[in-house]
Amino acid sequence: MARKAGGIIFASWISIAGNTLLALLKLIIGFVSGSFAVIADGIDSTADIISSIITLVASRIVSRPPNLKFSYGYIKADTVATKVLSMLIFLAGAQLAISATKQLIHYQETEAPGLIALYVTAFSMLGKIILSIYLKNVGRKQQNETLITMGKHMRNDMLISFTVLLGLITTIFFDLGIMDKIVALAISVFIMVEAITIFLKSNTALMDGIDDPELYQKLFESIKKVEGAHNPHRVRARKIGALYMVNLDIEVDPEMKVKEGHDVAKAVEDIIKDDLKYVYDVMVHVEPMGNTESDEKFGLSETYIKQNRARNKNR
Repeated sequence: MARKAGGIIFASWISIAGNTLLALLKLIIGFVSGSFAVIADGIDSTADIISSIITLVASRIVSRPPNLKFSYGYIKADTVATKVLSMLIFLAGAQLAISATKQLIHYQETEAPGLIALYVTAFSMLGKIILSIYLKNVGRKQQNETLITMGKHMRNDMLISFTVLLGLITTIFFDLGIMDKIVALAISVFIMVEAITIFLKSNTALMDGIDDPELYQKLFESIKKVEGAHNPHRVRARKIGALYMVNLDIEVDPEMKVKEGHDVAKAVEDIIKDDLKYVYDVMVHVEPMGNTESDEKFGLSETYIKQNRARNKNR
């Protein structure tokens, strides 16, 4: 866990350094050249700096060991960080939208930005591409959703910079100054939509859901490989950070000794960890064959999964 946290921390520092350089360049050149679109791009990069700082703090929290208050550890700090990150991105986009709208309502012709704004924007595109590839690769390697989210955001930033570049070309070479403000407003809308998407996606993990329902079918297929494990039911999976916590009941021969029943349960746990990626822990409850409990309200059975898939096919 410490090694994983170290990789996330290092990646966060790389992101902070890269985005600080790009943000300063764009904000300075934006103000000097008078390009509101370049300033908007700089504000977006500043939001990326804040995002990296949040990831840095979250990575230190994630590395803490379990305790009496948080017996599952602090891995979900990654999900909380993603939620906070989405809200900050939205606020930056909303503020930018307000400013851009005011600029359009009270539009006045200004001197066209200099060519330096073009060069800085092109350099920003290259920097964002490099950061995006780096963060997504580290995020996948460390199974860190926040880094992956930041990497995707960097990729979108590259598209934003490309839009700014087109706006600058139109402004400088075709003397259409209003395009600079329109581009800034378009960027703000894009930022807010992206923030809402990130916010909604993180809801699944916070509500103990999973993104891939096919996981349950894989679980049942794995359990079938274990001799002596019957009728897996009350199966539940939830995400803790990027890892899965699995709970399930199995039935065994009621004549089995406790040690034999334990061995079957351990075999189920091991096969699930071998067959599925990113498993945090597996809890197996053993019951005698034919046991029924009317008050079992939670979890899924293989029958339910098959019925649900059949309903989806018929739609």
